[in-house]
Amino acid sequence: MNFWQITGGSSGIGLSVAHDVARRGASVTLVARNVANLEKALEEVRSTASRAGAGGKVQTFSADISGNQEQIVSLVKDAESSQGPIYMLVNCAGFARAMKFEDISPQLAKQLIDVNFTGSVIITQEVVRSMKQQQEGIIVFTSSLGGLLGVYGFTLYSAAKGALVKLAEALCQEVKPYNITVTVCYPPDTDTPGFEEENKTKPIETKLISESAGLFKADEVASKLVKDALRGSFCSTVGMEGFMLTTLCAGMWPIANFAAEFAAFLAQILLTWLFRIISLFILWSFDRIVRQEHQKRLASKKSE
Repeated sequence: MNFWQITGGSSGIGLSVAHDVARRGASVTLVARNVANLEKALEEVRSTASRAGAGGKVQTFSADISGNQEQIVSLVKDAESSQGPIYMLVNCAGFARAMKFEDISPQLAKQLIDVNFTGSVIITQEVVRSMKQQQEGIIVFTSSLGGLLGVYGFTLYSAAKGALVKLAEALCQEVKPYNITVTVCYPPDTDTPGFEEENKTKPIETKLISESAGLFKADEVASKLVKDALRGSFCSTVGMEGFMLTTLCAGMWPIANFAAEFAAFLAQILLTWLFRIISLFILWSFDRIVRQEHQKRLASKKSE
């Protein structure tokens, strides 16, 4: 299992991944900005490793991966000097703010792009150099179902998460000769502190659309992520909505492990036409929600 580095590792899916791999005996570095959350996560993951009788080490680094490139380079070097070469990088750092496109400030727009996309680019560049020298490694990008389907209120968030998908597709080709695999995780709505914060600004249209998909546990998403990444699958998701969207959007996605991904490949051949028909009804229901709320606002203004 060697050494794993997890960004956004102090809470949510990233923390759940840390618990999963710690139970498997991996050494783990958790990277996040909030020092207090990191300290709490450190004790929790160490406790998990101890209960499992695993011998992996757990350490933390406080850093803003969306910002200073020099800090990120230093972070990777310090982590590898204490734990050894990074075998698996899990990019979980990210956040969402749901609001109308014209209401997003330039500062928030930059932050959404930097945290959800640029930060993963910078740290992955640094880790890839080391992985190529070692001739092995696994890179995981945490996108979102919103990276496959644009939803009311998530314009820039969807754009940033969608960009991760295309980055992963191209990077997969570059690193394959070095025995490095790339996995993209597409979580649905997941019960995390970030999701609670996201709900504070959601327009009513976004809330109504999101409610139709259900809410998943972070441990469930993390367990599937780890399983799919270790077997070399390009795609990882949970739930029926995730299965349908990843089947519809597979297109030219690479198949790194045909044996592991044969079932998904077969579903893409046999079910794409059916899922496309179903998607039309789903999109119609989304449009109906938007129209209804728009009409309510117009009626409210007329009555004032």
